[in-house]
Formats: sequence, structure tokens, C-alpha cells
Amino acid sequence: MDPQQYPLSAPITAQLGQYGNQLVSQYWTSAAGASDLDLLQIEMEIWSTDDRQRINGPDLVIASSSIGSAAAFSTAVPDDLAAELVKIVTDAPPMRDLSSPPMVLEHCRRLLEDRLGRIELRPASGPSYLIPETVTFRSELRLVRSDGNDVAVLRGANPGNWGVQEWEQLLDGLLGPWVVAMHNGEVISLCHTPASSARGAEAGTWTRPEFRGQGHAAAVTAAWAALMRPTGRVLFYSTSRTNVSSQRVAARLGLRPIGWLWQLARVRSPGVS
Repeated sequence: MDPQQYPLSAPITAQLGQYGNQLVSQYWTSAAGASDLDLLQIEMEIWSTDDRQRINGPDLVIASSSIGSAAAFSTAVPDDLAAELVKIVTDAPPMRDLSSPPMVLEHCRRLLEDRLGRIELRPASGPSYLIPETVTFRSELRLVRSDGNDVAVLRGANPGNWGVQEWEQLLDGLLGPWVVAMHNGEVISLCHTPASSARGAEAGTWTRPEFRGQGHAAAVTAAWAALMRPTGRVLFYSTSRTNVSSQRVAARLGLRPIGWLWQLARVRSPGVS
């Protein structure tokens, strides 16, 4: 599902009404009763690009949980290889230490490499968390939400890590809901929606380096979750295994760890995106 089909920039509760309340109840009941592996599979759906649930980005993602593993593939992986990899991944016993690469990871990497060329473990591989319905975090700073009436104050406040057109698209509601924290008229922290599907949405969080460690990322993430809650989607927060600061945000919010996502992808030549 294309996340841009769900801009959700207007007041969401008013849009959904009583049906929206039913959606929230349905999806959060589902999330509460789902296994960690079920939740990881919902999260991988967010990256899907076609009706075969092929994903955009890495060529193979192994979702590793305490009860088992699942796999998702890019469109570049042939169907016969995908079937072989699914069996390898799902037949493997659960890992006791989810922060260690799955035992089958290197085998899968070699199989992919035989067909697609050089394959590497992506640095983005790391833990994934469920954002609970009850998450809150107090902010001492002004928070501006995408459904608010003060979005105009941000037109000239691009923090510098967004392209000019992309920033305008974000503010116009074309890239999904967002929340920013303001300090002296500047954006110092942001949580937005880099990807979403009919069932789930991913939080994308950034904070200016000099303001990190002060709870701002936690505040905008909690506010983003409140903004997204009426949509009924299951909300996720994931990060890389080396991003200790981001993992601390998850701990500060009390997010529930559900597993790890291990990403294998073709090695790109210099200058090729």
C-alpha cells in the first residue's frame, strides 16, 4: 500500500469518526494478541511494493524473533531462490541472543551472491520495537503537529537535512503525519512517517546533535504515536544495531522489543544509489 494514499494531514479523528474508534480497538486488540513474529511480519509489509509483498530496498530481510524467523525479498530475487531462502529461514531454530546474526545469515548471503552479485549486511540492520498505545512523554518545548493550525511557522524552518521540495511536501501533508519540537524558532527534533501500509506505520526520528540525550526525540515520537493512533495502524520504531542513541530513545519510552531485522543487499558501485 502506497503510504502517500494515506496523507492524514487533516484532523484524523474528525475524518474517521466512530468507524475510526472501531479501527483503533480492532488493530490494537490485534497487536496486543499478536506474537512478536506476527508483528515483525506486519512491519515488513510496510516496505512492500507489489501484490507479492516484495519489498523496496534490501534484497533479503530476515525478521528474527524469540519464537522463530520470517523473510521478505526484493523484486530482484528470483522466485525459486526466494522459496529456497524462505525454507532455510523458517526452518532455523530461534536465536537465544537476537542481537547476534542468525545462524543462517551467511548461508543466505552466499546463495544471494551466487545469483545477484556481491551481497553485504546492511548497517541499518538492528532491533525493532512496538510502540504501545499508552506511550506518552512530556516535552518542555513547543511541539507542532501536522494536523495543527500553526504549520506555517515551519515554512522557513527547514533544519537543513531535508531537500527544499521534500520539506514543502512534508509540511503539505504529502509524506504522512509528523511532529516537530521547536527551540528559539528552530526545528531541533522531528518524528515523521517514512513508510506506512494499511496495517502498520514506521516512526522516523531525528534530533540535532547538540540537543540529543535530552528527551526531545522521545517527546516527538510519543506525540507522533498519539497523532497516528486514530488510524488504527500498528506503530513501529526500529533502528540500527550501532545507533545507541536511538536505542536509548526506545528505552526511555518503554517500547517493547519484538525482534531484529537483518538486511542483506547488493553492494552498490560508487556513485550508484
